[in-house]
Amino acid sequence: MILNKVSGLIGNTPMLALSIPDTASRLLLKIEKNNPGGSMKDRMARNMVLAALKSGRLKRGGVIIESSSGNTGIGLAMTAVEFGLQFIAVVDHHAAQDKIAVMKALGADVRFVSGTYQEDEVAVVERQRLAAELAMEIPGAVFMNQSDNAANAGGYSDFVREIVAQVDGKIDAYVGCVGTGGSMTGIARGLKLHNSDAVMVAVEPAGSIVFGQPGYPYYQSGTGTPAGDTVGLVLDYSCIDLGMQVTDSQAFETARYIARNTALLVGGSTGGVIYKALELVHKGVIGGNVVVPVADGGEKYLHTVFNDSWLEARGLTDQHVWSQLDDWLGTAHLLEYASPTLQLNVA
Repeated sequence: MILNKVSGLIGNTPMLALSIPDTASRLLLKIEKNNPGGSMKDRMARNMVLAALKSGRLKRGGVIIESSSGNTGIGLAMTAVEFGLQFIAVVDHHAAQDKIAVMKALGADVRFVSGTYQEDEVAVVERQRLAAELAMEIPGAVFMNQSDNAANAGGYSDFVREIVAQVDGKIDAYVGCVGTGGSMTGIARGLKLHNSDAVMVAVEPAGSIVFGQPGYPYYQSGTGTPAGDTVGLVLDYSCIDLGMQVTDSQAFETARYIARNTALLVGGSTGGVIYKALELVHKGVIGGNVVVPVADGGEKYLHTVFNDSWLEARGLTDQHVWSQLDDWLGTAHLLEYASPTLQLNVA
């Protein structure tokens, strides 16, 4: 298929099966990092802009503004190019430098919030405030406000259709990150319509307040709701069967383990989802076909999650996680594949 615009590359991402020994279950990794912006947020970013254009809130040549840790910002930057819009990304120190660089490369105007924050503190409240302020000051500007934007959740309808087709409708559980709640709500609602018995599990960082636990700083990027912020209106708790927390160490060490044992680079938050999915499978809470989105790739976190010195300096290493993953997965034949007969051609 030959396409004529980059947005045509969004979606239809592949799926990779991860074997779970001694169980009748498998993790089905939906490789969302294969979207052109490198994350599943490409889907909803474009949908929010399309909805704003259709409603008339946003005009051609206008300005879109959003508070983002990076992935939504990249998706919006791509969409801005396609529709001839300007994009202002409001970020804080928590955003990965590689994500900021991509947004700038796509022409985004990146604005950093001011203030003194801890390294592991997400300045979402100040980001939201500045984004709303800029939208009021700049003529023709619209604050996307993904946390409260219904088009956020609506951007994942194709994701649901794709995974249902990929597994012939046999989906027993879905385990994903929850931040603004857009992806979790959109996907969970869609899957519940397909199979009301499928178990929907939402995973937030330890320190996030989505499920009412005490809030404190965390390093996981682009997921959770930090203390001081409010949970977005887009999140629909009624379609979530189980909410769980994962520590930074569990998330990051799992991402590193998956890289070393499968050659797949996943982001830190995806590492956390994989860890919790495996834990629930081994506890017998979920089983069968368990779908997990690879929300973004580890390529965006080479200076943090995959940097030994960075992890050690922050006390985020934990060899117990590797031992636990060895118990759950073993080290051989993690990926399901038909082993080919190797042939060496010698000239």
